[in-house]
Amino acid sequence: MIQCRNHHPSTNRKFELMALNQGRTSFFLGIIVFLSLLQSTLAHNDCIPIQCSKNGPIIRFPFRLKERQPQHCGYPGFDVSCSDSNDAMLLLPVSVQVHITKIDYSTQFIHIQEHGGCFTQIRFLNLSASHFNFTGTNSRLDDFTIFSCLPKDNDSQRRLIETCLDDPHDPARRIYAIDSFTGIDSAPILSCKKMYNISRVPSYVLVQDYDIRLQWPHRICGDCEAQGKYCRFRNNIASGNGTECYGQIEVPTDQQGVHKSVVIALIVVGLFILLTSTGVVCYIRKQKKKDEAKIEKFLEAYRALRPARYSYADIKKITGDFKEKVGEGAYGTVFKGTLSNDIHVAVKILNSSKGNGQEFINEVGIMGKIHHVNIVRLVGYCADGFRRALIYEFFSNDSLEKYILSDAEKSSLGWKNLESIALGIAKGIEYLHQGCEQRIVHFDIKPHNVLLDSNLIPKISDFGQAKLCSKEQGAVSMTTARGTIGYIAPEVFSRNFGSVSHKSDVYSFGMLLLGMVGGKEKKNDDVDRIYYPEWIYNQLDGGEGLVGVQVMDEGDDVIVRKLAIVGLWCIQWYPIDRPSMNVVVQMLEGNGGSSLTIPSNPFVTTNPDRLSFNSQLEVIVE
Repeated sequence: MIQCRNHHPSTNRKFELMALNQGRTSFFLGIIVFLSLLQSTLAHNDCIPIQCSKNGPIIRFPFRLKERQPQHCGYPGFDVSCSDSNDAMLLLPVSVQVHITKIDYSTQFIHIQEHGGCFTQIRFLNLSASHFNFTGTNSRLDDFTIFSCLPKDNDSQRRLIETCLDDPHDPARRIYAIDSFTGIDSAPILSCKKMYNISRVPSYVLVQDYDIRLQWPHRICGDCEAQGKYCRFRNNIASGNGTECYGQIEVPTDQQGVHKSVVIALIVVGLFILLTSTGVVCYIRKQKKKDEAKIEKFLEAYRALRPARYSYADIKKITGDFKEKVGEGAYGTVFKGTLSNDIHVAVKILNSSKGNGQEFINEVGIMGKIHHVNIVRLVGYCADGFRRALIYEFFSNDSLEKYILSDAEKSSLGWKNLESIALGIAKGIEYLHQGCEQRIVHFDIKPHNVLLDSNLIPKISDFGQAKLCSKEQGAVSMTTARGTIGYIAPEVFSRNFGSVSHKSDVYSFGMLLLGMVGGKEKKNDDVDRIYYPEWIYNQLDGGEGLVGVQVMDEGDDVIVRKLAIVGLWCIQWYPIDRPSMNVVVQMLEGNGGSSLTIPSNPFVTTNPDRLSFNSQLEVIVE
C-alpha cells in the first residue's frame, strides 16, 4: 500500500509566503535594473551634439541648448538658446545676449557678434562674472571713457578712438573713446560730453565688424577634446562631482532619427509601467494598511493618556480649512490654527508618503509623557486612516534659526537674551537625558527645532527621530544615521569615534552654540570658506578674542567667550571627551570669566594617516 504524507496547512502557507516574497524581490530588482539601463541610454541621447540651424555652430559640452537638453549636458554659465531666426545665442553677464558664429572646441574659442556688426551692449558687459575672457590679435585690456562729440571740419579728433556706437539722444553726434593711458588735457574733447565708462575690454570691440573671440578655461574638459571624446558630468548630475570623457566625437547627422528612438523607448517604458502598476499599487495599499493597523494598536494602548485625539474634520475646522501655512519640512506642512477657547496652535500635517508611521508614534509616544518649560507641549493629534496630524503650542516668534543667521537679527535679541536662550535649551536637553524614567536622545538638536515663545523662552521641538533607552544603557543601537548635516556627531557616521549615545545630543548642542556665536560661515581675505567652529577656536587659542563678532553692551564679550568655549567643549571628536548636559548647564550658569579653560583643539588629530571628521563628512555628503 502506498501512503501519501499530507503537509500541514501552516507549512503550505509558509512556502506560499516565501514564494510570494521571492517573486516580489525578483520583480522589483528587474524593474530597477531595466530602468537603470534605460536611464543610462536616455541620458546619453539627451546630450548628443545639436544645432540651432543647419549652418549654425555645433553645440556640445561644455555648452548645452537650454530649450532641448537637461542641465547635466552643459557646464553652468554655458547655456545657449535659439533665436526666432534660428541663430545660436549666448547670454553673458549682465543680461548681454550675443550671436554665436563659431565654436572652436579644440582651442576653446567662441566667436561672437551682434546683429548689425557693432557691439552696442559693451557698456553692460562684465566678463569677470563669467567663465569667458577676451582674446585676439590685440588682446590688451584697457579702461575707456566714452564721449559724444560734435562733428568737426578739422582732423583734431583723429587723436581719439572712433567707435561704431551711436548717440541715442542725437544721431548727428559721433561717439569716441579715450583709453586710460591718454591724458584728458591732451585730448580734444572741449565740444564733447561724457557718456559712461567701460572697464577691462580690448579696443577692437569698439570697432565695426571686428571678429570678437572669447576663450573659456582649459580646465573644462580640454583633455577630452584632445582625445577626440565627448565630455559630461559624472553620474549625469550638473554639480561639483567633476567631469569624465566618453565615446567618440561625431558630427550630428540625423538628430530627428535619434529623437524618434528616444520617443519609442519612452513608449515602451510607459507600456511596461502600465502593465506592472497594478501589482505595485496593490502591494503599497497592503503595506499602508499594515502601517495604519500598527498606529491604531499603539493608540489603543495610549487612549487613557493625554493629549487629546481629534478627527480629520476637527483638524480642518481648527486650521480654517488649512488657510494659513506657516512652515514646511520633509515630513509635513505646518498650519496655524485656533482651538475653541481661542488658543492658537500649530498643526503639522504629516506626509503619508514618508516613513512607516514611526515618526508619528515617536512624537505622540514621547512628547505626550514629558512636561518641561523648555520642551514644546503636544496639545493633540489626529489619526484618521492615512491622514495624520500633530497639534502643538503656537509660537509667534518662530524658531531660533531666524535670529542667528545675521548680526542684525542677533542684535535685535541681544547677547543677554541669547545667553538665557542657550541655558534654557541646555536645561531642556538635560531633562530629556536625566529627568525622565527612560533617557530620551533627541538626535536632531538644531536652531530650526528650537521655538521661541513671546517671552523668548526656548522650546525644543520635533521628536520624530528621537530614541528611548535606559539610563544604564551606555550605547544606543542605530541602523542608519539620524539628524541634520552640520549638527550630526562624528560617531553617528563612524563608530571609530566611539558608540552612539546621549553624548551625540551634546555635540549637536555645541554646534548650535557655535552657530549662535559665529553664524553660518565666515570668509577670509581670499573669500574662501572657513569652517566657522575652527575659525572660533583659532581666535580664542590665539588670545585675540572673537574679532568680527558684534557686541553691543558692556559684558557682551564675556557672554560670547563663554558660549564659544562651552560649544568647543561639546564638539570634541570623541564622546568620552564631551561633558554631560548637567555639567554644560553648570558651565553656562557660571560667570564665564577666566575660570573657563579652552579645550584641546577638536580639529586636528595625532594620527596623520586619518582624515579629520570634517573631511570624512564631506566625502559622505558628496
